[in-house]
Amino acid sequence: MNMADSKNLLTIGMAAERLGLSVACLRAWVMRRKIGYVKVGSRRIAIPEAEIAKIIDRGYVPALPERTQ
Repeated sequence: MNMADSKNLLTIGMAAERLGLSVACLRAWVMRRKIGYVKVGSRRIAIPEAEIAKIIDRGYVPALPERTQ
């Protein structure tokens, strides 16, 4: 991650809200390394917006074409 990406970091609470998850669930994902994160200091972590986008893209299911009769 480069310095430009560091402006797009979310707190655990903000990231959990965007994904519709609880903070506890997102913390579990971090502990299991199911989502990428950035250490900020010795205890705090932040989630890059790009990681949120990856998760949303992975779950995207396109609409079926409209059927004509």
